[in-house]
Amino acid sequence: MSVAQLPSYLSKENIGPWHIYLQQVEQVAPLLDKALWPWVETLRRPKRSLIVDVPIRRDNGVVEHFEGYRVHHNTSRGPGKGGVRFHQDVTLSEVMALAGWMTIKNAVVNVPFGGAKGGVRVDPRQLSPAELEGLTRRYTSEISSMIGPDKDIPAPDMNTNAQVMAWMMDTYSMGAGRTVTGVVTGKPLSLGGSLGRPDATGRGVFVTAREAARKLNVPIEGARVAVQGFGNVGEASARIFAQHGARIVAIQDVTGTAYNPTGLDVVALKRFQLENKTLLGAPGCEFIDSAAFWSVPCDFMVPAALESQINRHNADQITARIVVEGANGPTTPEADVILAERGITVVPDVLANAGGVTVSYFEWVQDFSSFFWSEDEINARLERIMSEAFHAIWTMAEVRKMPLRSAAFVIGCSRVLEARATRGLYP
Repeated sequence: MSVAQLPSYLSKENIGPWHIYLQQVEQVAPLLDKALWPWVETLRRPKRSLIVDVPIRRDNGVVEHFEGYRVHHNTSRGPGKGGVRFHQDVTLSEVMALAGWMTIKNAVVNVPFGGAKGGVRVDPRQLSPAELEGLTRRYTSEISSMIGPDKDIPAPDMNTNAQVMAWMMDTYSMGAGRTVTGVVTGKPLSLGGSLGRPDATGRGVFVTAREAARKLNVPIEGARVAVQGFGNVGEASARIFAQHGARIVAIQDVTGTAYNPTGLDVVALKRFQLENKTLLGAPGCEFIDSAAFWSVPCDFMVPAALESQINRHNADQITARIVVEGANGPTTPEADVILAERGITVVPDVLANAGGVTVSYFEWVQDFSSFFWSEDEINARLERIMSEAFHAIWTMAEVRKMPLRSAAFVIGCSRVLEARATRGLYP
């Protein structure tokens, strides 16, 4: 779909996550093996989408309604896999795009899952713990026909965590009449969760950043790192970078942007954020305007927040040598072109943030076997898979003279479409 054909609620300035995903598919479609061309339309169409009403009774007795979604983009390579986010700006377009990126991401790291995603349009900060549990359980009940350990396995995403996964697992298990630990991943350890899962996405960001740095002769020791987003992914990325000798010079969350050119204390800053629900006022740093984050002098930039954060308005301000996408879809297609023209390497989301789903796969396998690995084993397996995927993408990018994102999409799309073509059509 061209920009001229966009729905009336979208514009060239804001084409929406789903249309960004479609643009990315269009860009790589001609680069695929011609034998796969007849199946490309598969990537442009979600397999199924569900919109649900999620009513809950608030603590004051009032019944309030929220809108929820679950999308299966593609299941040619295995059951759907993708997180659930609770956020006030969740839309069907966003969830469709996230499911599409999950399809590609799972294929890039070659785990046997398809792509799925879910969400509820709600600001969870406005809910009490009891209301949040009620919302989670009602949402799970509404989408229960779509999920299951061999159908679609949700996981944590923005504003959801191990406790939310525990409620989802329990709700599904009550309906099944038995405990089904494998219906979700990212659970507490006491319910079949995996060691290493909380840091997995951030660790994968670091591993791919390190591999890119080696290729480009950029040392990690002493490198300056700017991180947008200070939730699970951003915090873990920043902490692991710091553990390897990097200086975290800027961290931005929704409340503000902390800056210190000599390096921030990531652990202390996270403690302050958890205690005060804000970064503002944290010691050991100054606070700069949110727009100034993009021009902070740095060697690595990690966007780990929402989609479309790097766009044509700020891409020319970025000073980093390497951008490592901790978030899904943080860079618009226009910004990709600008960054490429400026010689900035982008490690794409479908590779860089695949550590979470990789360890989710480990958790799923462990739940089926009821045999659990040590954290060292988890981290070693994660590092091997992420490193191998990075080097395959880097090699293709070099051989075919294309950006890393294009190489990742060629590899991921090819694996998905080969499975689709081999399976054929039924009936």
